[in-house]
Amino acid sequence: MSTTTAETSADVTRHGSAGTPGKTRGRGKRGPLAALASHGVLTVASLIALFPIAWLVFLSLGPDKDDYLHPGRIWSKMTFDNYSFVLQDTNFFDWLKSSLIVSLGTTVIGVLIAATTGYAVSRMRFPGYRKFMWVLLVTQMFPIAVLIVPMYQILSELQLIDTYLGLILVYCSTAVPYCAWLLKGYFDTIPFEIDEAGRVDGLTPFGTFARLILPLAKPGLAVAAFYSFITAFGEVAFATTFLLDDQKYTLAVGLQSFVSEHDAQRNLMAATAVLIAIPVSAFFYLVQKNLVTGLTAGGTKG
Repeated sequence: MSTTTAETSADVTRHGSAGTPGKTRGRGKRGPLAALASHGVLTVASLIALFPIAWLVFLSLGPDKDDYLHPGRIWSKMTFDNYSFVLQDTNFFDWLKSSLIVSLGTTVIGVLIAATTGYAVSRMRFPGYRKFMWVLLVTQMFPIAVLIVPMYQILSELQLIDTYLGLILVYCSTAVPYCAWLLKGYFDTIPFEIDEAGRVDGLTPFGTFARLILPLAKPGLAVAAFYSFITAFGEVAFATTFLLDDQKYTLAVGLQSFVSEHDAQRNLMAATAVLIAIPVSAFFYLVQKNLVTGLTAGGTKG
């Protein structure tokens, strides 16, 4: 009996081994050609994205304003004089100060308003809460040219023309609607049981929001902060209209000082543009860890 069983087991093993196919590629795994193709596409896309930046840096090293017409000549006369001129002979640091005040002010005020708005719509069911969010979305559809005149009249009556606060409020009117939608979607992903646990522990609704919800919403807040900062830092139309003192110009407005009716100092513009990119890159570096998480999580629920 035992011999027969042993032989049968051996036969099954032998037949099973013979019938087993060769190694197959697991699900989700790509072959070498597919991997090579994807890496090639990503490399080309990266080069396309980096080329304008590299080109701008290259033009900023040309000493003459017309070097962009003959870029090959820049190789033999590269210099950092454009950067020295911008830093020493212009109001660059005043522009930078103004840009940081306006951008950081817009970020703090805008994210605070957007976070409370998004949380209220996510957790509370007051009459018209859905229409309220749609109204916020509709405000994004108006072009800037239509909004400048009424906003100028409002700021003039409030005596906020040529002030940082006036410009910050204008930028918040643009940043808050989008950030409220973004954060509302992110708050929807946070379990409601956390709010209930906070109330059981004796926290007020605002205490629950500040102590329990906001720490969990850091990725979403990072995305909203980055969007608000970029919106204020690079905007030109509102800043040109509402800021009259050249000492209060932002970097985006100061960049226009290199262009006149009959002349354009493109070498200085290129150097200034490179310097402008440094604060934005630093801010992006600070929030980059939470950007991907915030964008993906905020889009899971509407």
